[in-house]
Amino acid sequence: MEQSQQKQQLIEEVGVHLEERANLSPLASRIYALLILSSHEGMSFESIVSTMQASKSSVSSNINVLLQLSYIEYHTKPGDRKRYFRTSDFYIKNALEQQSHLLEKGLKIVQKINHFNEDHNPEKFKNEKTLGLLYENHLNEQLQKIHQTLIEIEKLKKQA
Repeated sequence: MEQSQQKQQLIEEVGVHLEERANLSPLASRIYALLILSSHEGMSFESIVSTMQASKSSVSSNINVLLQLSYIEYHTKPGDRKRYFRTSDFYIKNALEQQSHLLEKGLKIVQKINHFNEDHNPEKFKNEKTLGLLYENHLNEQLQKIHQTLIEIEKLKKQA
């Protein structure tokens, strides 16, 4: 399989993943995937339009969403009026922060369920206590790992 075909396939695969995980539109997800898989120099608007085979207005709207979310940034080159888009530095940090937010929401719900069942369904809580607490502990461990990784990213950021 040639590189461009591999890249297109990976853009699609990463795009679908980002669509589900980051709650992005299909086109925004694929633009983001394209930029993740592109060089740090970035890509011009025209190149993105050409690669995505989408209308200029659709690409523009989705790029603006990605810019507002700080998933991507743009830069210019001296003597060149074009804007070049690339992923924001440490874009993985954005993904981890989003995952952390989702885990925190999930943890709050699991805790509410456990407390409700403990107060209002004592027999059910007694029978399922281990499962509910096991899942609560799992979510807490995941959050701790993400927070530790975010600390490591901040250290890398300061070194850069």
